[in-house]
Amino acid sequence: MQLQLMLLPLLICSHIPSSENMERRVFETILRGDVQAFLGLVREDEGVIKSTVQGSLNTILHLTARFGHVGLAAEILKSRPEMVAAENDRMETPLHEACREGRLEIVRLLLETDPWVVYKVNRDNESVLFVACERGRLDVVKQLLNYPWLLMLEMDGVTTSLHAAALAGHTEIVKELLVARQEFAWKKDLDGYTPLHLACSKGHFEIARELLKLDSDLACLQDNEGRTPLHWSAIKGRINISDEMLSLSLEPVEMVTRHGETILHLGVKNNQYELVKYLTERLDITRLVNMPDNDGNTILHLATSGKLSTMVTHLVKLGVNVNAINRKGYTALDVVEADASNSGLLLILPALQDAGAKRCDQLPPMSQELQPIPDKNSCIPSSWPKRAPESPYQHHRNRQRRRREKQIDLQTEGLRNARKTIIIVAVLIATVTFAAGINPPGGFNEVTGKSLVGRKTSFKVFMVCNIIALFLSLGIVIFLVSIIPFRRKTMMKLLRVTHKVMWLSTSFVAAAYIAAIWTIMPHGRGMVWVLAAVVAVGGGCTLAIFIGLGMLLARHWLRKWEWRKRKAKDESPHSSISRVEELQMAKRGSRESTSNSDLDSSSDKGGYHLY
Repeated sequence: MQLQLMLLPLLICSHIPSSENMERRVFETILRGDVQAFLGLVREDEGVIKSTVQGSLNTILHLTARFGHVGLAAEILKSRPEMVAAENDRMETPLHEACREGRLEIVRLLLETDPWVVYKVNRDNESVLFVACERGRLDVVKQLLNYPWLLMLEMDGVTTSLHAAALAGHTEIVKELLVARQEFAWKKDLDGYTPLHLACSKGHFEIARELLKLDSDLACLQDNEGRTPLHWSAIKGRINISDEMLSLSLEPVEMVTRHGETILHLGVKNNQYELVKYLTERLDITRLVNMPDNDGNTILHLATSGKLSTMVTHLVKLGVNVNAINRKGYTALDVVEADASNSGLLLILPALQDAGAKRCDQLPPMSQELQPIPDKNSCIPSSWPKRAPESPYQHHRNRQRRRREKQIDLQTEGLRNARKTIIIVAVLIATVTFAAGINPPGGFNEVTGKSLVGRKTSFKVFMVCNIIALFLSLGIVIFLVSIIPFRRKTMMKLLRVTHKVMWLSTSFVAAAYIAAIWTIMPHGRGMVWVLAAVVAVGGGCTLAIFIGLGMLLARHWLRKWEWRKRKAKDESPHSSISRVEELQMAKRGSRESTSNSDLDSSSDKGGYHLY
């Protein structure tokens, strides 16, 4: 009520000036949802229906949708149906307000008035589905999911509705979205966060479980800083989520961030003692306990520099290397003694000394405990064992692997772009044929509405070809929108089918065009020759394109046959990339699991292939 009273003096009429009394009466009527009183105000001054709120530019329909007055909204739309698409200063329609507040009946009313308003986004590129998911409006979300194109808007975007629902902790909405669009689980926002990253960060255990149930490999996806969902659960101390992920796979434990930090580094750095204790007691991670980050700091360095006496005591009991040296040349004891103001000194120092901790200058010159490479200010000797250089064979193998990963990514992106292009072309064909169907060549009788040339054979040919082209293109759109393949082989099969149907639809469009020209042109002797020449030129060009593409397709098939024959002969354990490596690489990159003969047979022949 306080918000309503604050908004009251902001209501002004943007078209016809009115008194403060009228402004107050209009706003009070909207708050009550009094239909009769509103109609009375409209009879007094029709300009009130176009009133807006100063500053936000919200119309009276925005406010009515926010407060959920169905009857009043119906009356407004009855008088001004175009207001359903009105936008405020944030480019939000009344539907955004209704979805945000969970006004299901208002949502249905607005969609019945103009279904296309559901596809509008606000200034922050947030759809009505996004704001509903953000606020946890489950009933509204179920209603909006009846519009499949609404989800397609988020396919090429960054932050999806699943991100919003996962961040806010709305489990049931997450389940609904995963049923509608599973691929949203792999989408990353601008910071590289997947929905699982957000769920782990906020501690939404049920949502994390649903996402991991979909694919446990989601736990291995990294954000822009190299942090996995397990890293985020360590940062926030989410023991239950960490346990759920580690019960499915131990692979995320070995992953490090861009700064070389393990889950233990992040747990210690953020003083998550219970989590660190759980990880060190439950898992055999002795190697991680002494692993340094990019600065050479072990978890003991971090615990001592953070004055975490309890953490230090626990780590010492685990048997960590108390004399590991970081890149600055400091041991854990050096870190403690360097900070005289360390309030935990009396607890940390005895624990380290009892475990045999020493200062840097007390260590032997060639101590095996000296692992990190120090900088020029370090007290570690320069005679330091160096890492063995990479062999030429291993270097060539890694280079080949990286090259193949890039090729697979480029091919996958190319297939996705081809799919989008086919959808666009099919929509264009459907639009053109629909327009031609309701506006046929030769015109129509204004009284009866019948075509003036409907009895001509050429017109009948036009209608048949036009109708076939329309429904073939619509079939392509429905087919591609309904099926979202994840494997390259499945994508190729899908594109082969829709590609052939698209060519067939295009051919019928061309035939319909020729029949329409034949219908409306005069049939003199000279014109017959002109039309014949047009048909010959157009048909010849189309035939030349088909022949050219056919030759390219035949060459591609020949290359694939030669590649398979050569592969069968030359298969050996010394090949640069084995089958197992290809499967692992495909799983990491494009989530493919089949051999890629198209890529292997075409990568050195122009970098393209046909389907």
